[in-house]
Amino acid sequence: MIVVTDASPSASSLQPAFTGTPVVPGVAYGPAVLARGEVSAEAVAAFGDGGFADAEAALAAYDAAATAVSGGFSAKAERASGAAAEVLTASAGLATDRGLRGAVRKNLRAGSPLLEAVEHAVEQFAGVFTQMGGLMAERVTDLRDIERRLVARLVGEAEPGVPTPEAPSILLAEDLAPADTAGLDPAVVLALVTERGGPTSHTAIIARQLGIPCVVGTADVLTVEPGTMLLVDGTSGGVTVDVDPEVAGALVAADAEDREALAQWTGPGATSDGFRVKILANVADGQSARSSATGPVEGVGLFRTELCFLNRTEEPTVDEQAEIYAEVLQAFHDDRYVVVRTLDAGSDKPVAFATMPGEENPALGVRGLRLSFSNPSLLERQLDAIAAAAESTGTETWVMAPMVATVAEAREFSAAVRGRGLKSGVMVEVPSAALMAHQMLEEVDFLSIGTNDLTQYTMAADRMATDLAHLTDPWQPAVLQLVAITAEAGRQADKPVGVCGEAAADPLLACVLVGMGITSLSMAAAAAKPVGARLASITHDTCLEAAEAALAAVDPASARAAALAVLGG
Repeated sequence: MIVVTDASPSASSLQPAFTGTPVVPGVAYGPAVLARGEVSAEAVAAFGDGGFADAEAALAAYDAAATAVSGGFSAKAERASGAAAEVLTASAGLATDRGLRGAVRKNLRAGSPLLEAVEHAVEQFAGVFTQMGGLMAERVTDLRDIERRLVARLVGEAEPGVPTPEAPSILLAEDLAPADTAGLDPAVVLALVTERGGPTSHTAIIARQLGIPCVVGTADVLTVEPGTMLLVDGTSGGVTVDVDPEVAGALVAADAEDREALAQWTGPGATSDGFRVKILANVADGQSARSSATGPVEGVGLFRTELCFLNRTEEPTVDEQAEIYAEVLQAFHDDRYVVVRTLDAGSDKPVAFATMPGEENPALGVRGLRLSFSNPSLLERQLDAIAAAAESTGTETWVMAPMVATVAEAREFSAAVRGRGLKSGVMVEVPSAALMAHQMLEEVDFLSIGTNDLTQYTMAADRMATDLAHLTDPWQPAVLQLVAITAEAGRQADKPVGVCGEAAADPLLACVLVGMGITSLSMAAAAAKPVGARLASITHDTCLEAAEAALAAVDPASARAAALAVLGG
């Protein structure tokens, strides 16, 4: 939250015209620019049925377009890192998905013209994804973006995307696909406001990585006329129209001063009275690890191994995996440590050689550790590769399993990890794991809370359902209670309990988590300085008080407000 003089109002004290869910803090002021990325109706009309000789000729045109779209995503993924590279790689795979192609082919052979065949195939898959709910429903935005890009390629237009503002502006959109969000330039996009999406959507995650103030789930914001001057507060979620320019300028200047102060933080993580909290990075591959290692982090709290293999059709050998893992471990061999998560494949992250096709509800199905139930050698080979990488680099290596629901699962996994000389842990994403945290810690060395999934499963709310964005907020009291239970179990067992979900990147919530007893916070590297600096500005007793206040709240808004009242501006 920004600090201003007594004579000036704070951004949150203004009366916003629109309110959404805040996901990236910061204050921005500028003219509105609207993103409406559709293919022109004129080009579609001129294309007609395409004039193809037969269904096979039309399918060949589709294949060429799909290959081009996929290649565009892959090229962007190579230039990106972290979460941006992750979702772009996933979209590249979805663009050439065999199931989608099969649906297009079926429609063509039934007599549909090409554009109609594509539209109906996408509608079919979008319906399936929506019915599945959970993380699969999150892919509907990506699927719609792919459809627009395919159609543009077919009719001879450039692929749609966000406009490039002529001057620094506030970007408004219904939602943004990963390719669009990853390509935003913080120099000209001062803030991002979307009508759809939740705090753990792809848009929010990438905006956080880029450090762009962001508010999602903002109803009716697209009614704003282009050029309207807007003040966006990424801490409160307010979007205010036609603020006095002098007042807005003062607020933005104060926020810039605060950001500059945050940028000076060099670690290590601790409160102002010396209470230590480890600040760690989330990474996806060697490139993101090397980039993160230059920042003020004490290691990696989440290495998402499955992201290395989203485009692989066959399982890499143990030696190949070990080489990939060693790239990440090597970046932190200097007395820091890396927490490796075993394959979290399934749901919205299908890995061809691991996941099960045709599940009715993948978000609640065979994903994460559950893949090893019917294919134990998959996990055994991965653990062998992790152990080999740890030995070759000398880096302290911890290993944790995703989607653990029972104590028996934790016990069996821990035995396999410890048998290879590594520290064992499990992720707390399923509410049962939080409720059984005391017993879990009798079997493992540490716990790591994945707040994205824990929130979704606790609240029974699809992460991408805009109407339910208030439920997928990590400030939900029920979620905070489960985090507190887990942290207390760690305190009693004298074992570390970290948070590696997006909640750790929220400087305000980070203070609350520390007050609950969380011992480490892992996040996108860009969030490390704001979080670390915020913790360094307050005492541990203040964190305890903020946690108590938030836990007493009955809804996310009052939890935020209660914590803010304790922690100050």
